[in-house]
Amino acid sequence: MAENKQENIKIVFSITGMSCTSCSQRVEKALQKTKGVKRARVNFATEKAYVEFDPEVTTPGALIKTIETAGYQAREVKASSQADRGPEEKLMKKIAAKMWFAVALAGTIMLLMAVNMLIIPVPGYFPLIALLGFPVIFFAGAETHKATWNSLKHGSANMDTLVTLGSLVPYLLSLLLYYFTATSFVEMAAGIITLHLVGRFLEAKAKGRASQAIKKLLELEAKTARILFEGKEIEVAAEELVPGDIMIIRPGEKIPTDGIVVSGESTVDEAAATGESLPVSKKEGDEVIGATINKQGRLIVKATKVGKDTFLSQVIQLVEECQGSKVPIQEFADRVTGIFVPFVILIAGGAFASWMLFPAFHTGIVAFFNFPWSNTAAPAFTLAVLAATAVLVISCPCALGLATPTALMVGSGLGAQNGILIRNGEAIQTIKDIKIIAFDKTGTITKGKPEVTDILCYNDMSDTDALLYAASIEAASEHPIGTAIADSGRFKSITLEEVKGFTSFAGKGVRGLVKGKEVLVGSRTLMKENSIDITALQEELERLEAEAKTAVILAVNGKVTAIIAVADTLKEDSKAAIAELKKMGIKTAMITGDNYRTALAIGKMAGIDRILAEVLPEGKVAEIARLQEEYGLTAMVGDGINDAPALKQANVGISIGTGSDIAIEAADITLVRGNIGAVVSTVKLARATFRKIKQNYFWAWFYNALAIPAAFFGLLHPMIGAAAMAASSLNVVLNSIRLKKVDINPEYVKAKEAN
Repeated sequence: MAENKQENIKIVFSITGMSCTSCSQRVEKALQKTKGVKRARVNFATEKAYVEFDPEVTTPGALIKTIETAGYQAREVKASSQADRGPEEKLMKKIAAKMWFAVALAGTIMLLMAVNMLIIPVPGYFPLIALLGFPVIFFAGAETHKATWNSLKHGSANMDTLVTLGSLVPYLLSLLLYYFTATSFVEMAAGIITLHLVGRFLEAKAKGRASQAIKKLLELEAKTARILFEGKEIEVAAEELVPGDIMIIRPGEKIPTDGIVVSGESTVDEAAATGESLPVSKKEGDEVIGATINKQGRLIVKATKVGKDTFLSQVIQLVEECQGSKVPIQEFADRVTGIFVPFVILIAGGAFASWMLFPAFHTGIVAFFNFPWSNTAAPAFTLAVLAATAVLVISCPCALGLATPTALMVGSGLGAQNGILIRNGEAIQTIKDIKIIAFDKTGTITKGKPEVTDILCYNDMSDTDALLYAASIEAASEHPIGTAIADSGRFKSITLEEVKGFTSFAGKGVRGLVKGKEVLVGSRTLMKENSIDITALQEELERLEAEAKTAVILAVNGKVTAIIAVADTLKEDSKAAIAELKKMGIKTAMITGDNYRTALAIGKMAGIDRILAEVLPEGKVAEIARLQEEYGLTAMVGDGINDAPALKQANVGISIGTGSDIAIEAADITLVRGNIGAVVSTVKLARATFRKIKQNYFWAWFYNALAIPAAFFGLLHPMIGAAAMAASSLNVVLNSIRLKKVDINPEYVKAKEAN
């Protein structure tokens, strides 16, 4: 017998040595070509590779070897935890140390240059600055030159290539030519490396701020837990917990991991984990989420999920998955950056040649603008080197590469803090332009906790007997309406009977034997299919349905004996959220298995545009397809379990109010909280994120379109170019960080808070 094939494994690698998107593209292509790799995404902003592979074909070690062969260092990120941040912090310290070393020596060179030019000639000036510049260029700039060499070995070029050419060539030219031409480029070369390192440091710091959301989530983790062991309370490390452990949580303490309350009552602050601002009441049988705070009473909780299976770990995994995905708009930018560096090197070569051939033309342009740093008196060769170097160091593919990932990083983090978990970046680009959102009714628009409101009996059946038959058979059903009928029977202390031959008909009802009698409980359709005449019930059915009640028919031994009406009320914010979606230009639809009259009544109360009633579970996919044909981009909001096929069919699938189980594969977006106001927030977040992405691309293109021609014609000194290059990348990152200040709450929530 053949062994079962192992499932694909998803893994994350932290990569060091990448300087721009050309690097991340090279690593991505290398991984994608590796045998056994099903999918690979490399994010330059987060410096991580997200890989899905077949464990029967390749291994994590082999994948690391692939990354190293491409010229970079990699390590597997075992799990999202505080401890895993150590290597990143170590790297930051290394960058800072080299930066300050370069600043000290380059600063000394600049000081000597000022003294030599403005006060008195410095004895042995050129050998002194050449000596001071050597460690700046070859030690502080070593990582840059090494990255250039690795890049060239693989037949490509990146931002490091531009910096290496812009610093190394002028420095070496100075050593060769100074005693013949008295021209020194050492000051410029040292300044370029220093400004490059300062830019890298500031950019890394800014990217750290952009990814603070994950760090904050990591900091929520409890370090220790108090458990019952052999009748005694003992303290253990939270990471040692296993499912089944009984935890004691006192007021003010963090709940160490996900679990179920087995004893006690309290309120729990879930704000940090789900974005829910008000404390949530908890009692026996309720789920609690790890890393949330117990506010009042003492709780005894049984651990159900630990480690990577906890709510918090799933949140972090989904956020990282989103940050590792690509938005369609990014693909064009990636193609451009792939040819950007070779193009810039050609432009720099053209600048050098043009200045050597037409010096009078260029000096005329420089003289016309006459900037403070302009120089027209130097030899043509010197001016040609300055222009070519300026082109090299001012060009910035980094800004283009950072435009999308940094905005996505901040946006997904902001979403997580508000209980919005985005699985992939493409969903952000799609939902911002969504035309219609289809909502499942039960548990989405309504509370999903229907109650029995009316029992109308026929053929000498009493209320108690009707509820006995209906509750007994519905006790085996998982449908919310069936659960409501069964709960009503238990509430009235009716002893439920054993059911034989139980059969469930999806979207129609149930059948079985109760006390030896054949019992049917369900819709008109089920009755008609079983040849049961319901003509006399039409008036009552229509009346109940017009009141937004679901009318369930009870038949015993082929005769109608009762109508049981069940009502499910709207969630508090459904009407306001639907109204706000309309203001945003988005139409709404409701999909339900209820009959048309009941659905219409609920739809009218909520303000829904389109009512799709009497839809069986298997018919939801076809309804979503019809909406897509009629309206275009369509989103579906449901529970993510019963609606999985419909969520997959929709352009964006949104699962809502799934409790601690948020890893719904069918959903592109998961809303932790159960209110549909979160759908409004999701659209606002997507639109705000995409605005930032477009702003970032505009400034990145605008910068390069302006800076490269200015450098070509000698209007910018290379030192200014190096500073401008660092500033352009920093500007993109800081612009993305401003996304944190965007208020994505629905307008009706803001109005309520203002009052």
